Amino acid sequence: MQNMAFKPLSIDAKYWDNLTIQDSDLEIIYNHLLEIEIPQDSQELTAVLIDERIKQEKKTLENDKLAGSTIYLPKHRYQVDQHLIFPTLNWQKGKVAGIREGHNPELLPFDVIEVVLDSGDKHFFAAGIENHILNQPVSINLNDPKLDSKYVIQKYGEWLANQLTNRLENNPDLVCIAGKWFPKALLVDVNVGYLNLAEALLEMESGKPLLTKTILEQIELPTDVNSKLTEFSLNLALQQDSRFDEVGPAGEILWFLKRLEPEWVQQTPSYLKFSAITYDHTHISDLVKVIENEVQDELEIEESPSWDVNETTISLIFPHWRSGTLPLPTQIRRLFPTAYEAPRVLFTFVDGDSGQKFYGWVVRSSRYVFGLKDWYAGQGLIPGSLIHIIRGKNRGEVIIKAEKKRSAREWIRTALIGADGGIVFAMLKQLVSANYNERMAIVIPDLHALEKIWEQSNRQRGTLEQVVLLMMKELTKLSPQGHVHAQELYAAVNIVRRCPPGPILSILVEQPWAKHLGDLYFRLNESYQEEQRQ
Repeated sequence: MQNMAFKPLSIDAKYWDNLTIQDSDLEIIYNHLLEIEIPQDSQELTAVLIDERIKQEKKTLENDKLAGSTIYLPKHRYQVDQHLIFPTLNWQKGKVAGIREGHNPELLPFDVIEVVLDSGDKHFFAAGIENHILNQPVSINLNDPKLDSKYVIQKYGEWLANQLTNRLENNPDLVCIAGKWFPKALLVDVNVGYLNLAEALLEMESGKPLLTKTILEQIELPTDVNSKLTEFSLNLALQQDSRFDEVGPAGEILWFLKRLEPEWVQQTPSYLKFSAITYDHTHISDLVKVIENEVQDELEIEESPSWDVNETTISLIFPHWRSGTLPLPTQIRRLFPTAYEAPRVLFTFVDGDSGQKFYGWVVRSSRYVFGLKDWYAGQGLIPGSLIHIIRGKNRGEVIIKAEKKRSAREWIRTALIGADGGIVFAMLKQLVSANYNERMAIVIPDLHALEKIWEQSNRQRGTLEQVVLLMMKELTKLSPQGHVHAQELYAAVNIVRRCPPGPILSILVEQPWAKHLGDLYFRLNESYQEEQRQ
């Protein structure tokens, strides 16, 4: 006879791994929002969904397991052909095939039932015994982490929130503002008159963003209903009006007039535009990994680091120096405010030395930060200057510092315009007042002339290989060994054409006129050059 420990009910081990959002889940979310009348984001709604799913599973576990059978308990007596279910046998089902009297002088009279399981196995069980360990009632396994909402949120929350967001985006009955969802049926009507007042108010602020609450107070929109509902309704109306732009970081909604935004926030500066080039990434992946930590180019789609950073240092390249921007690769992006939906995020730069504050813009789609042109000029920076970016002490702030030093004349790579209108590099003494990356520093005495070359290079669109070869020839003249570091070449190419390091490295590895010396060093293949001249 069986005498096994009772196994409490639990859900399938892969329940959450295999879960998909159903229409019934969306109905739960919709009714929840109707009830609380407060907009909620996908993470909050995911927690609601998880709690409801756990409740449902606990309610249905017994019915799912029993499914037309009676749980076997030793205290009951049974009939032939009666269907039973056995918790001790992992909830297998079986049918009573026979009954006989049991014999045990220590027990009161009892029966022994012969059971044939659905699997075909035959077992014998006691029946009619009042005192038995298996007479305990069916229970839910309260220690099962899959029935613990905190555990489920921690392990599956982000994945489920993404699933839920995808379904909610296709739900015509819901609207989303700054990552928060709400039923359309409850929205307050905001007519064009109130929107005109909002526009006038923002214009009076002359480029200062305003909170929705502040706008509500000034335009006197009726708030006799739920204040959060009124605020959400105004947010939706502003979002649907092309005059307004939501520019707040995640968790904060700020409104700005689009026509007051800087030109290079609305559209990418010409110096940062790059026409994608097809090349084989596989044979240069190791070289790219080495150089991307040094140059931190936003056009290189690097793997997201598993660690978080509080500060980093970058070396400016000409396109960002000229545009008054910073690159925004993954590692740097974590230092800046982001948003749920807003393509542009307004924040505050803080000068780490003077404490001066000024606005900056995160342009998420193009992965750059705008607003530093005047600051670069005031700090006396050049392409190649080192800049420290530090996580701000206050929300919506980023600290920025240049490595200032006493002004002095130093030998530094200088880009000159030759008689033929081409670029010539020379080591000349230049006045510098900030530390720089020696491999990437380039002084440009005649910016106007260089801009003409930039425009010509990008208008005629000669091949990138031609530009790389030209720059390598010029840089070679400055090296006694004739060696050129890929980082130097990357900085040089970018004074005439925007390009990430990957395509440049691909050309150096593939073309016969370049010879790889190891690490990131290359030189011109003299024998190949000689063959070409013959």
